[in-house]
Amino acid sequence: MKLFKIIVFKILFLGMPFVLFAQIKHGLRDDASRHVIPRGFVINTNDHKGEVFFNSDDYARMVRMGANTQVIRLELGKLSSFPGGKLEPNYLKKLDTLVDLGRHHGIKTVFKMTVYGVDKFVWEEFWLNKKGEYKTYIDAWKVIWNRFSKDQAVLGYDVVNEPRKLTMDISYEDLTRKYLIPLYQKIIDESQRINADKMILFQSIFMNKGEKIDNNQYSEIKAPINRKNIIFAPHIYQNNMDLIKRNMERFDKESDMLNAPILIGEWGFPTFATTDTLIQGKLGQLKYRELYIRTAEVFDRMGVGSIKAWFLGNRSMQHFLPGGPSTWSIFSDSTDAGTVERKYITDVISRPFPQTMAGDIQSFFFNHATRTLDIKIKPDNSKGASKIFVGANRHYPDGFSIIIDEQSILYYNPLKNTGLEIYKLAKNIDPTDFIWDANSQKLIVLKWPTSKEEVNIKIVPGLRNYE
Repeated sequence: MKLFKIIVFKILFLGMPFVLFAQIKHGLRDDASRHVIPRGFVINTNDHKGEVFFNSDDYARMVRMGANTQVIRLELGKLSSFPGGKLEPNYLKKLDTLVDLGRHHGIKTVFKMTVYGVDKFVWEEFWLNKKGEYKTYIDAWKVIWNRFSKDQAVLGYDVVNEPRKLTMDISYEDLTRKYLIPLYQKIIDESQRINADKMILFQSIFMNKGEKIDNNQYSEIKAPINRKNIIFAPHIYQNNMDLIKRNMERFDKESDMLNAPILIGEWGFPTFATTDTLIQGKLGQLKYRELYIRTAEVFDRMGVGSIKAWFLGNRSMQHFLPGGPSTWSIFSDSTDAGTVERKYITDVISRPFPQTMAGDIQSFFFNHATRTLDIKIKPDNSKGASKIFVGANRHYPDGFSIIIDEQSILYYNPLKNTGLEIYKLAKNIDPTDFIWDANSQKLIVLKWPTSKEEVNIKIVPGLRNYE
């Protein structure tokens, strides 16, 4: 059974067109064919100071930040026979634990292979495959594929993380066409013999430092992969607000050509140590908040899912950018798994959104200025319950109102903490179908108004708030 199915306007595989009418073309479908927007975090098994460990509280925190998906970053050196590497049984048990923690908290898992942990990984030699590097790499993946092939909590596999050209005497386009796409096809074919229904996520070539094409450091894929169950998972670390939409429009164009929806595999420009102490300026918190908001707005308008790096504390801060120590971590305490949020970015990362919807999501958008979430759907109650992440603890400490088709208003009063109350209600709505789950910070809708072909939902701050 498939964990997620791909949603696009028109998918063309083997000459067979399949048309859906959802306006958001980058969503996925779960087992019940509900429309899902994946959102979550990269989960590291190690950092430059050693192993990283998580517990159930960390995963509860993820859920309360809107996560329904985790991307576990695999270490090639603990799964393969590349020089310096070997298969480590205890590492596999650690992966089992992370998947189980996700499962118990309603979080799906994607595994992503990195080349960390081997003595030296030489991309130029890897592409030429003179020593059977492809087989060694795929054998490492087979350990994971076989172990989790029947695990419904595992969504799929991001098969090559940020592939590089480096000193290889070849253009990025030729490297992609001659080496990367055939490798993807080989990996997908091998995986689907074991994991027929799992999704394969793939990326484009990460260009050398200082090299960009049209202000995008990730090289464009210009030829199709021609495989089923694939997801385009580009990264975006753009710090120029004027270029975010342009970069994403190029990814969208690639997505159409590839017949694969987009799930942003990593995003969010790294923050500097000084950012935690500054409000204004180039590295100040106000600048970062605006950058993240502008990025999030583009994501939401397109309806793409997104994975933020990293769900870590400050232990991973390093000198890799001019301007001082910096990090992708979302917590500022000096531990492996942190708890002190960098709220100038986490409040944007953890913005409200339609997480799982019974029917088709036509559009959604969270306005950070007004704290208003607008959702338009074509409901299908036969698919089951819907879940909207609200994040009231951070976005609506003053309470929130739920406005449905401008006819019904339910509201939550945090002073009472007694669940949802009714201000006014249309005849076709049963108030018991709307449940506020304070633990997960989600609004659960058991049934939408049955007489409506399209439902408009608005969540706004305040009680009985309606204009």
